[in-house]
Amino acid sequence: MIIVTILLGLVGLGLVVVLHELGHFAAARAMGVEVEAFSVGWGPKIASFKRGKTEWRFSALPLGGYCKMKGEESFQKALEDKAEEIPRESGTFYGAAPWRRIVISLSGPIANVIFAVIVFMVVSTIAYTTPTYSNRIVLLSEYDIGSAKLSSYPADRAGLKTGDRILEADGKEINDFSDLLQEITLSANKSVDLKIERNGSVIEKSVTPMLDKDTGAGLLGVTYWADPIVGEISKGSAAQIAGLEAGDRIVSLNGKNVRHAVEFLSILNVDKPERVKIGIERAGAPLELSAVLSWSDQGKSNLGLRFQTQTHSVRPATSFSGAVNAGFAETLSTFNATCKGLASLVQGVNLLKALSGPARITYMVGQSATEGIQNSGSGGLAVPLSFLAFLSIGLFIMNLLPIPALDGGQILMFLVEAIRKRAMRPITIYRYQAIGATFILALLVIATVGDFLFFAAK
Repeated sequence: MIIVTILLGLVGLGLVVVLHELGHFAAARAMGVEVEAFSVGWGPKIASFKRGKTEWRFSALPLGGYCKMKGEESFQKALEDKAEEIPRESGTFYGAAPWRRIVISLSGPIANVIFAVIVFMVVSTIAYTTPTYSNRIVLLSEYDIGSAKLSSYPADRAGLKTGDRILEADGKEINDFSDLLQEITLSANKSVDLKIERNGSVIEKSVTPMLDKDTGAGLLGVTYWADPIVGEISKGSAAQIAGLEAGDRIVSLNGKNVRHAVEFLSILNVDKPERVKIGIERAGAPLELSAVLSWSDQGKSNLGLRFQTQTHSVRPATSFSGAVNAGFAETLSTFNATCKGLASLVQGVNLLKALSGPARITYMVGQSATEGIQNSGSGGLAVPLSFLAFLSIGLFIMNLLPIPALDGGQILMFLVEAIRKRAMRPITIYRYQAIGATFILALLVIATVGDFLFFAAK
């Protein structure tokens, strides 16, 4: 399955990059610049054919592609010859007016936005149901589930309690835990007004999520309340050998009461028992089962069960007009969320964890696609398609940053040329791009190390 995941990831990531390059290609042709080659993939050429003046290539490494415009090599030649300017021949990239080069540079990122809008439109026409958990919460500070925790989280300081049901966040209705995460994730260091149901009464609290330095997201310090009802059991696991079945409700563990799934996991993690007595209710009747556990060096047991999801988020299909509105609305929402995520990178986050490199992005794209395939019906396509749209918006934003060697840096350089009415010297362009290349290389090194740590921990 891991091979399938990687292959699907490469296809998805490659699609987003190729569409970006097709945007450059279409604009170059429209602006009178000849395109000498367009390649799907990088590295050695596997196959090719020629249409007009463009050679279409299929290359060995399925990592996006590139668009080679006429005259791009003239920059290197001018640099070697120590010329004062790059040759401006007709039909070449550098021979085009600055505004035409700006249009060509903009068109790649714009193609990504158009793709995202279309994808979100398509997704909105797909009716699907997503398993999730209820809007009832559990405070992380009260339980030990094997991950690092704080003694006090924003939820504790705001007076939230385990068992609270979050009804609204800043006036937006919260129907399930996914809704709550969506609001909190983008609200780091920002006050959020909550409406809470507690013991039959509705109360209001204000909370300020902290910045999670591992992810760059807002952190409240809560997880979902899941009733301890067995959902799935792994074959050959301790749970299956003990006789647990899907639908069993776990009520105790070694004599300790279990109210929810986190409590169950916490008891296991603290005690790490080799033998456990599991009290359950099956078809309304009490029953006690015994299981023999083994523990890995990472502190994981061979119990092998998953609890049932408690709710399902239903997304009905929309009409065509609704799809158009949803396409633009989701694109704008994703744009804002991505910008906030990028801003968090300069707020002291852990770049090794928060910054994803090519390997991790490929894996995540493939994983979302694999999960979509495993889901039955067309609804399974919604998750991988949405992820590709999200990735496409990220590529749009990143490429327009005013960093040399990116489209945004190129556009800035061409704007300066248009204002000065004089082209930059090749050596100046080289130094400008070298700064950008160094910056990008540093980010790539950090992201690659982070990817290595990510996969090593799996």
